[in-house]
Amino acid sequence: MKINIVALDNKKAGSMDVSDSIFAIEPRADIMARVVKWQLAKRRAGSHKVKGRSEISRTTAKMYNQKGTGRARHGAASVVQFRGGGVVHGPQVRSHAHSLNKKIRALGLRSALSAKQAAGKVIILDELKADGKTASLKSQLSALGATNALIIAGEAVDENFGRAAANIKHIDVLPQQGINVYDVIRRDTLVLSKDAVAYLEERLK
Repeated sequence: MKINIVALDNKKAGSMDVSDSIFAIEPRADIMARVVKWQLAKRRAGSHKVKGRSEISRTTAKMYNQKGTGRARHGAASVVQFRGGGVVHGPQVRSHAHSLNKKIRALGLRSALSAKQAAGKVIILDELKADGKTASLKSQLSALGATNALIIAGEAVDENFGRAAANIKHIDVLPQQGINVYDVIRRDTLVLSKDAVAYLEERLK
């Protein structure tokens, strides 16, 4: 498949061949959903916590006599039945991460890239360099039709470009190593540098 390359000023800068196995497969929505679920589960803090009975600081003296009161038998006040007592089966600190096969993750990324390409929402830029001015970069991206976009730079994000893009709403900029299914599908347009395309070809071949 051949995709046109444009410059940041929206002028044509040639074209390049990309692999059909990355940008032209039949997208698998179920696989993308699995990968997104895996990503979001992995980033959860898992720091929610309640105190169990053994962690409550209350007297352990028997509350009243075992017999003769007509009431139920109770010992410590830290039991779960009482206000201020422990919580039974409550949430504990844990990791929500689960494993997902590497081939499934790769298929999810290929599906996301192919879905964007099929929708005509992939833009390949010659280079990602800017003068550091937010206003000028915003107008250039608007001219490209990338007002809600994920921008994938090369191995490193140009300092001026990153600084200018940081102030633009609905624009995310990541180095090529950071491309992922969740960020690809949450933005309307995918903007790739030539270096990022070469990286994807090598990573997903």
